[in-house]
Amino acid sequence: MARRGRGDGSVGDATPPANDRTVGGMEPVRRDPDPPEQPSLEAVVARAFHLPPADLHAPTRRADVALARQVAIYVAHVGLAETLTAAGRRFGRDRSTAAHACRRVEDRRDDPHFDGLVAGIEAAVAASRDLPDSEMVR
Repeated sequence: MARRGRGDGSVGDATPPANDRTVGGMEPVRRDPDPPEQPSLEAVVARAFHLPPADLHAPTRRADVALARQVAIYVAHVGLAETLTAAGRRFGRDRSTAAHACRRVEDRRDDPHFDGLVAGIEAAVAASRDLPDSEMVR
């Protein structure tokens, strides 16, 4: 009958310690660090509206958060070609709320200042996804 060790790597213990990452007695292969992560749609919109990204997913109806969330849903739908259902779910909302958000943003794009803000967000999202601005769906 084989004697089992305690698993702590003590002398006479045949069981390697739980944190031993060697394979066949060899050191683990070290990988290059992951490339820096590109900012998400949520991060870009939150930064543009000076909000924490978590606010976009919060249930609050505060006007500044609601507007930022509407813009994020709009860019997800129009700029990233997500369905209204997918864009809404991304922020914990349903399809009809996403459609309402897109209508509200479209109506406000007549204002040059607001249009510039949305266009800047679209450009930042396109850049973070390595898409030329011309590939953003309009």
